Amino acid sequence: MSSSTPGKPAKAATARKAAASTAAATKRTAAATTAAATKRTAAATTAATARTAAAATARKAATARAAAGTKAAGTTAAAAVPARRAPKAESHLAMVRRARRINRELAEIYPYAHPELDFRNPFELLVATVLSAQTTDLRVNQTTPALFAAYPTPEDMAAAVPEEMEEIIRPTGFFRAKTKSLIGLSAALRDRFGGEVPGRLEDLVKLPGVGRKTANVVLGNAFGVPGITVDTHFGRLVRRWKWTDEEDPVKVEAVVAEIFPKSEWTMLSHRVVFHGRRICHARKPACGACPIAPLCPSYGEGETDPEKARKLLKYEMGGYPGQRLSPPADYPGKPAPALGAG
Repeated sequence: MSSSTPGKPAKAATARKAAASTAAATKRTAAATTAAATKRTAAATTAATARTAAAATARKAATARAAAGTKAAGTTAAAAVPARRAPKAESHLAMVRRARRINRELAEIYPYAHPELDFRNPFELLVATVLSAQTTDLRVNQTTPALFAAYPTPEDMAAAVPEEMEEIIRPTGFFRAKTKSLIGLSAALRDRFGGEVPGRLEDLVKLPGVGRKTANVVLGNAFGVPGITVDTHFGRLVRRWKWTDEEDPVKVEAVVAEIFPKSEWTMLSHRVVFHGRRICHARKPACGACPIAPLCPSYGEGETDPEKARKLLKYEMGGYPGQRLSPPADYPGKPAPALGAG
């Protein structure tokens, strides 16, 4: 009994020592584990941060490349596709076909097209055409009745007193220069052509105040000799229609003469001038009321609203009197009023 008593404290001490050792070991293990975990976490965090930074750098580089590519593509696109595309180029043959179709349609629109100067013979047409420079045909037609009543023949006009003629033709403007031309050409007709108007271009253009336009008007309408009359209306319209970009009347005449057969020249001139005076005006063409708009490459330069465009129409197309006091029988409009009548 006495021998077993001392052993109990020793066992207890051993147990406490073992427990303490186990606790210490556990503590060390836990500390080591914690330290390792912390170290691994830090390393992982550092690696993640590095990867994030690398990714950000990569994204930044990619963004820069994309921006550069977009800029380059935009520059290329801007160079390749202009903001406003140019119209498709038209071949010469296509232009000729379109021009001839315009002429055919104008013939249907204006079957009554005619020279808008009143005349009864070649001399009166020659004088009226000279007077028409820088004024309207209406004003000329209102002036010539008194003029021809006073000077019915080249001989009479050649002998006119300048001051008296000036007063008669004053309404047409530039009356002094025109008086000089009329007396001069009348004297030339009297002295060189037996008082008759010549029927050749080369003779007509030698008369005072007579150029190619005037000569072609006289030849085409008094003698039946085909000619193209390039006045301001004709020149404006053929440029709008892209038949030519020439400004010089002689060059315009040459270009248009190559497009149409000679037999069409005189009537083509009348139709184009009619259209220019009635619909295709210089400042504000009535595009919205134009029957040949589908054939016009300049459509849109003027008023395109149909109702507004119709208000721009002139002469018989707009329900107003024409320019001739004595128009042809087939003219559908009203005659022009005499001078001072309205």
